[in-house]
Amino acid sequence: MASVIGFRVLPFFVSNSENKYGSRVQVRSLGDADAKVLSSDSVVVNGTSIGGERGKGGTSIDQGNGHLRSKAEEKRRVKDEALETLKPLWNDGYGTETVRDFFDMAKDIVKRDGGPPRWFCPVSCGRPLKDSPILLFLPGMDGTGLGLVLHHKALGKAFEVWCLHIPVHDRTPFEGLVKLVEETVRFEHALSPHKPIYLVGDSFGGCLALAVASRNPAIDLILILSNPATSFGRSQLQPLFPILEAMPDGLHSAVPYVLSSIMGDPVKMAAVNIESSFPPGQRFERLSRSLTGLLPYLSGFDDIIPRDTLLWKLKLLKSAAAYANSRLHAVKAEVLVLASGKDNMLPSRDEAERLKNSLQDCIVRHFKDNGHTLLLEDGIGLMTVIKGTSKFRHSRRHSYASDFLPPSMTELNYACDQIIGLLRLASGSVLFSTLEDGKIVKGLAGVPNEGPVILVGYHMLMGVELSSLAEGFLREKNIMVRGLAHPVLFSRTAESSSSDFSLSDWMRVFGAVPVTPSNLFKLLSTKSHVLLYPGGSREALHYKGEEYKLFWPDQQEFVRMAARFGATIVPFGVVGEDDVAELVLDYNDLMKIPVVNDLVRDANGNAIRVRDEASGEVASQKLFIPLLMPKIPGRFYYLFGKPIKTKGREDILKDKQVANQLYLQVKSEVERQMSFLIKKRKEDPYRSIVDRTLYKAIYAPSHEVPAFEP
Repeated sequence: MASVIGFRVLPFFVSNSENKYGSRVQVRSLGDADAKVLSSDSVVVNGTSIGGERGKGGTSIDQGNGHLRSKAEEKRRVKDEALETLKPLWNDGYGTETVRDFFDMAKDIVKRDGGPPRWFCPVSCGRPLKDSPILLFLPGMDGTGLGLVLHHKALGKAFEVWCLHIPVHDRTPFEGLVKLVEETVRFEHALSPHKPIYLVGDSFGGCLALAVASRNPAIDLILILSNPATSFGRSQLQPLFPILEAMPDGLHSAVPYVLSSIMGDPVKMAAVNIESSFPPGQRFERLSRSLTGLLPYLSGFDDIIPRDTLLWKLKLLKSAAAYANSRLHAVKAEVLVLASGKDNMLPSRDEAERLKNSLQDCIVRHFKDNGHTLLLEDGIGLMTVIKGTSKFRHSRRHSYASDFLPPSMTELNYACDQIIGLLRLASGSVLFSTLEDGKIVKGLAGVPNEGPVILVGYHMLMGVELSSLAEGFLREKNIMVRGLAHPVLFSRTAESSSSDFSLSDWMRVFGAVPVTPSNLFKLLSTKSHVLLYPGGSREALHYKGEEYKLFWPDQQEFVRMAARFGATIVPFGVVGEDDVAELVLDYNDLMKIPVVNDLVRDANGNAIRVRDEASGEVASQKLFIPLLMPKIPGRFYYLFGKPIKTKGREDILKDKQVANQLYLQVKSEVERQMSFLIKKRKEDPYRSIVDRTLYKAIYAPSHEVPAFEP
C-alpha cells in the first residue's frame, strides 16, 4: 500500500450556522488511491475551499487561510502556547456531550464518507497541556472514531488526541489497518522517542491495539482496552451471525434496535448528564425524559453500519481476534483492561482475567453495571480511570509528583456523592484553624495559601478523617493536599479480588503518594501542601484504649526536610472516631482466632516496611483490618494550629538538638489541639447527626450547620 499524507475537513466539524460541531481537524490517511481521493472530498468553510495535499517528509496540518505547516512545526507551536498545569477542580466537560451527540456526529460523518481510513483530532479536545503525550483512539465496530465523545474534553487536557475513522464502505483488511496504526505509532515515536504513546482500543480496536503492540515491543506503549474483542470466538451471539447473513434486506431495518440493546445499556447511556445528587424523583423524571429522547436515535445504527458493512465487520472481527490472540506472547506494553459486567455481546469479564494471566504487564478494572459500549455509558470518566491506575505519565517512568493531574470538579462531586457519601453525611465535619495572632477561627484562613506546607497530625482509626480534610481544602482554598500513604496501598497486592475501581484508586486520583523520603523531597520542591502522619499505620490501626494517642518515631524525620525547603509546618489535631464507631476486635483479638491469625500473620510477612523498626513506639506497626461496631454518628472536628515557619532556620539543619526540640514542639501542639477539641465538642449543640439533620430540614439542606464557638 502506498502511504498518502494529507488532510480534509470532516462534515460535523465544519464551522457554520447549520452545524454546531465546528472546526477543522487534522487527518492522516493510508490507502492505494492518490491524493485526489482526499481533494475530491474538499468542503467549503466560510467561502474558502479546503482540500487535501500530498505530504512530503511528514504530516501536514491545516492552519487556516490556505496555509500549511508540518507536524513538527505544529508541535513546537502548541508546546509554546500550551498551559503548564491544571488548577484543582478544573472543568473536565463530562456530561456536556452525550450519546445523542455521538449519533448526530455519526450521521453527519457518514453522509459524505469516502476514501481510506484516516485520523482526525476532535475540536472539543481543545489544546493539551505542555509536553502532553499522544493518545490514539482505535474504534469498535462502528468505525466512526467518535467513541470517546463523552471524554474528549477531559482527555484533551492531558493528551494530544487522535481518533481513527474507518469509512462505512471501506474494506481495508485487518493487516492493512494494523500497518496504518503502526506507521503512525512509529512516526510519533520518532518525533518524541522519550514519551509514551497511548492506544485506547474499544472492542475491535482492542484487537488492533494488541496487534500493533506485538509488532513494536521496543516502543513505549500504554494500551487501554475497553471490552476487547479478543473473545469474539466465544461471543454469546455466535449462533446469530449466520442468521444475519441470510436475513432479507426488508428485515435488516430491525437489526439496529437489536444491536443497540445488545451492545450497550440504553439506561446507562441516557444517564450520562444527569447529576447523581438530584433527589430520586427528579432524577427519575430526567432519566425517563432522556431515555425517551434517546430511543429514536438508535435507528441511526442502520446508517452507521449498513447490512453489507455489518457482515464485513463481523468477518473483520473474526480475523482481528485470531491475529491478536496469536501474538499475545509478544506484547511488552503496559496494558489496562476495562471490563463490563453486563456485556451481552462478549464474555468481557472472563476475557479480562484471561488477558491478565496471558500478558506480561496487565491490570484489570471491572465495571459491573455497564454494557459493551462502556465508553458511551454513564459512570467513571476514562481520564479518572487512567489517573486512578497510575497510568498517566510523560516519560518512561511514572512520577507521583510531576505526572499528577489534580481532580476535576466532576471527580470531586462523584467521590463525595458515590464513594464517601455515607461517611460524609455521618461525620458532619467542621474545620478550624489558628491565625498568626493565635485566634482560632472556623475555616482554613489560618493555613498558608502558598507552599511548601507540611500538615502534620494525628491519624484516626482507619484514616476516616482523610476525605473530609481533602474536600475542605479543595472547596475552601482550591488547594490540593498531597497525602503520604503506606506503600502497600500502591502495590498489586492491594488490588481487590474483584479488581473494581476501588478506594485505593480514588486515593491516587486525589493525590495520595507512597511515603518515601524521595517523594517528600519532590513534593516540597514543587511547593506542594503535603499531609504527613508520623504515626502512620500504627495510629490508623491502633488497639483498644489507644484512641487519640500519638505513636511517633524517636527521630525527627520531617523537620530537617522542612527546613531544607523552608516549608511551613502546620500541626493539627482531629477527633471524632469514637463518635462514629467502637473498636470491637483489634490486632491482639484477631491473633487469638484460629485461621484468622494465620491470614494476618501472612499479610504482615509480605507487607512493605516503611521504617527501620528498631526504635520508638511506632516499631510495633502491624497491618490488619479491625472489626468496628457503628454508633449513632457524632461529628469530626479538625483544628489546624498556628503555622511554624522554618524558612531561614539554618540552625535546624546544622544542630540535631534544635531539630529535635522543634519536632517535640510539633508533637506537643498536636496533642494540645486534640485535648482542646475533646473538651470543646461537648459544647456543640449539633454534635449528633439527629440534631444536624433537623437543622438542615428546617433551614436548608445546603445550609452550613453551626458548631461550638472556638
